[in-house]
Amino acid sequence: MKPRFEEIIRWFESLTPASLTAIASCYALEARFKDPFNDVRGLPAIERIYQHMFDTLEQPRFVVESCIAEAERAFVVWRFEFGLRGRAMVIRGGSQLELDAQGLIVLHHDYWDAAEQVYEHVPVLGTILRLIKRRLAYE
Repeated sequence: MKPRFEEIIRWFESLTPASLTAIASCYALEARFKDPFNDVRGLPAIERIYQHMFDTLEQPRFVVESCIAEAERAFVVWRFEFGLRGRAMVIRGGSQLELDAQGLIVLHHDYWDAAEQVYEHVPVLGTILRLIKRRLAYE
């Protein structure tokens, strides 16, 4: 794996509110960040997403399980662990990362199932989604 991706992974795995100030060492000024809830461009907007994560979740942290990298692109498989109202939660997903010539992230696209890993835990909505899922499943 390219050493630059190793550095970026270390930054993600050790991310804290204090280390968030070093975000410009990982992301390009006009980087794009996309996940099931956000699609933003620019370093300030990306920083606000991470800050919101720290403001609303208990002890959030990323654990990288694997990374496949080729040239300036990588796909990272991760676990996002956090607490929400005293309850331990885990979201599993992956991120497509693309670097510019300076080794900064220009594209960060997260892939994870918001319906299964978030919405199904919401009272009433979760029940409805699980019913729909069962109806659509091949038996």
